[in-house]
Amino acid sequence: MNHSIYRVTSFEIEGPYTLRVLFDDDTEQTINFRPVLAGELYAPLNDLSVFNRVSVDPEVHTLVWPNGADFDPATLHDWPLYAQEFAQCAKRWQAVRA
Repeated sequence: MNHSIYRVTSFEIEGPYTLRVLFDDDTEQTINFRPVLAGELYAPLNDLSVFNRVSVDPEVHTLVWPNGADFDPATLHDWPLYAQEFAQCAKRWQAVRA
């Protein structure tokens, strides 16, 4: 089985909860993370001061946050394929907490 391995090289904060993510294959994605910030791992990122502490992990080459939240770089690279599914999961996570 062959699949591409992507690495996040950098990012820019474009707006609240929105990052422009650049990859090692010279592509980029602008991602609004707000719809997926639910559940034990991602809900703390609703605090914009926490969300904005995002960085690129130098070992695994993906976005990481101080609370340990991260996303697979391949998922970030192909975000349009996964955004709706992640948002649906987030709604289920919120329902469980309610």
